[in-house]
This record gives sequence, C-alpha cells and structure tokens, in this order.
Amino acid sequence: MNSTLQFGHHIDAYREDMLRDLAALIAIPSVASEPEGNYPFGRESARALELALGIAEKMGLSTYNADYYAGHAEYGEGEEIAAVLAHVDVVPAGEGWDSDPFTLTQKGDLLFGRGTADDKGEAIAALYALKALKDAGVVGKRRLRVILGAGEEVGMDDLPHYFSKQPMPQYAFTPDAEYGICNREKGILRIRIEGPASSVVDDFQGGSVVNAVPDRANVILHCPLEQAKALSESSVPGRFEFSVTEKGLEIFSRGTAVHAMQPDKGFNAVSHAIQLLGSVFSKEELGGFLAFLNRFVGCETNGTSLGIACEDEPSGSLTCNLGLLHLNSEKGEACFDIRYPVTADSETIIQAFRSCAEKAGMKFTVMEHTPALYLPADSPFIHLLQNSYTAVTGKPCELYATGGGTYARAVCGRGVAFGPLFPDEPDRGLHNANEHIDINRYMEHARICLEAMYRMLTEEI
Repeated sequence: MNSTLQFGHHIDAYREDMLRDLAALIAIPSVASEPEGNYPFGRESARALELALGIAEKMGLSTYNADYYAGHAEYGEGEEIAAVLAHVDVVPAGEGWDSDPFTLTQKGDLLFGRGTADDKGEAIAALYALKALKDAGVVGKRRLRVILGAGEEVGMDDLPHYFSKQPMPQYAFTPDAEYGICNREKGILRIRIEGPASSVVDDFQGGSVVNAVPDRANVILHCPLEQAKALSESSVPGRFEFSVTEKGLEIFSRGTAVHAMQPDKGFNAVSHAIQLLGSVFSKEELGGFLAFLNRFVGCETNGTSLGIACEDEPSGSLTCNLGLLHLNSEKGEACFDIRYPVTADSETIIQAFRSCAEKAGMKFTVMEHTPALYLPADSPFIHLLQNSYTAVTGKPCELYATGGGTYARAVCGRGVAFGPLFPDEPDRGLHNANEHIDINRYMEHARICLEAMYRMLTEEI
C-alpha cells in the first residue's frame, strides 16, 4: 500500500453542503433519554437518526433503520462489508455556553455547537464521503457502510442491537477519538462488593458515577471526643471539613474528579476518607466492609493489595478506581471501575479480586465486563489507515493505547478508533461548554476519512 493521495481531495467540493446539513443535525437536541414508545433513547435521539438517514436517502444511498437504536447508509456491492462507526446522540449541553448550544454558530474559522466534534460533525463527513464515492462512480470490492448509533453516550447498547439484525463488518473505524490510531483499548470491569456496616460510621456516601474518581464524600459518625480530635489532627492527606451536627460528627472530603481510566491523575475523596477513618479506628470499630477497603484498596490505583496489579508493553498498567460507596446502618456497598491491559487474562483478575473479597466475608459481583480491543500494529488494515493519514497530511500516523472505550469495541477486534482530532489541536470542549471545531481542521479530517473509505472500498485488505 502506498501513501500517495488518491481520492480524499474530492470531499472539498461538498464543503458548503456539509456545513448546511451539520447545522440541521446540530439543531436537534439529541440527548438520549428514557425510552418513549418506539424510541429506545427518546424522541430527540430518534429524530437525529431519522434526519441523518434522510440526508443519506437524498444522496441516493440505501439506508436501514434498526428500530431507532442505530442505522446505516450504504454504497457498493459484495459479500464483505467495511464500515465507519459514528453516533448522532450527544451529552447534555450544560451551563456556560457563549452561544446557543443547539445552533451552529460561526466565529471566524470556528464552529460552535453541541455535537460539532462529538460526533455529529464526523457523521456528516462520513456520509458525504459515501456520496463522493457514489457521485464518482467508484467501483469497489465490497460494500461500504456508515453506521450511525443513537445511544453511544449512554452505554453503547445501540450497536449490539444493530448487530443482532445486521452482519458484522470485516473492517471498521470510528472517528470518535484522536489521530493517530488507537489500536489498543483496555478491558473494562465493573465490580461491586457488599459487606457489613460499621459500629461507629452511621452513613458514608461518596461518588456519583463508577467511571470517575469521586470528588466528594460525606461521612456521619459517632465517637468519643478524643477520637474526634484525633481525626481532625490526623496526618492523612486530604481536604477534610469537620462539623458537629445533631446527627453526629460530619466529615466532608473533597477530591479531584478525573476519568476512571487514569485514576492516578485525580484525588479520590472516598479512598482518602476511608484512610482517615482507618488512622483512628480499629478494624472492629470500622466493621468488616470499611476495614476491607482500608486494608486491600486504600488509596492505590493499580490493585496491588487486591492481587490484581499487572501491566503489558502494548497498553500499560491495570487501573483500579473506587468510584462509588454507599454505607448505612445495615450494610456497605462499593463499586469499582477496572481497566486491564489488552494482553491480560480477565478471568485471572476476576478470580483474584473475588478470592480476596470473599475470604474477607464480602459479597462479590461482576456488574459489567467489556473485553479488551487489540489490533496488532502489523495488521493490513492498520497500514491502510496509516497510509491514508500520511497521504493527506504528509506526516506519519502513530499508534496509541487508551483506557477509554469507543465504538471500536463493538466490532469484536475488527476495528479501531481513528481521528478526528489532531495531536496539535487545542481543547475542543468535548462534553464541556462551547464545544467547537475548526473548519479547516474539520475539512482535513474529512479528506482523511474519504481517503480511508476509498481504500477500504477498493483495496485488498
């Protein structure tokens, strides 16, 4: 395969049409919500999917709607299928915008709006790449699909439903990350442990979601004055506030939230609050649940004391985040988000954690397991994408790993994350206020996307 530009520049002719249709798609506040009739992710998410598929139909492309979970636009013929995976749902707008988040607003070369970068802009670029191939009458070796999900931001249950009705592509990429190519996504385990309550702690609440480092925790307890004084004078690191209320001594622990894939970059308010309690109270006073967390979890972020620490060269170290904790007078419950290396054995990790917990009298439950993704560097499809990137940019396309999760996992080792954001781009506000794209970098991404799709359609892989 060569890295000479073959077809990607053809997308430039569609620039104004792309921006027009992007504006229409941005105007739909497609935040996935509770099921509503035939719409599994709510009416607005369904509207966005309908609009995108309608745009494809006007282009003369064949389309399919999988019960409003996801759908596709298709060009070409053949038994094999190659695909681009994008999504039309978005996260809530939130506060702090300088313009209407659901109106595409141009300021110089920047376009603002919820979904411009994640992932409506990429959906439009991929659809117009299909149109460019169709308009030019390109004859390929397989079918090429743009598969659009409607529930990516709320658990990615959309594509499993779609693939229960449609065949899996042989090759796929999702433009929902960064350039170069993310060919390694760590496995994700969500684990819950439950155990007995404490004799001194009446209530302990911390965290809001399992996949983020908790930035706050509240503890209510009763203890003698000397122990209360010892807590307030403890050398345990943390940002603790103490107050006496009618319920007892209240401790508020402040942390720093980050994504669970890099817990060492944050400061866990729950873990440090447990460590604070453990510096004053005995194991018997803490009770089995908190004593277990203090002994076998502590403030570690790699699972060493649980016996699950491991690492590999392709993707790095296992991470372990204590994301949620709820304790009352009856029992305690904690939930963990674990990201394990791509070559690690998930069953070994599960059994090690289970054994440690059950020996201490805890109830252990695997809540969710998403296997790792690993497409080796010498795969022909990796070379195809690298050459496409180089053909447009003139630069090499590096490989990287992540602890995060993308649609690439949905195609069972046949896909990767590829674009759309370039390594030298500033923060585009994904999931934050004032989400935006630079028109020039967006069109550069569109060229890469079309170049890759042209090669996916026409080359032996």
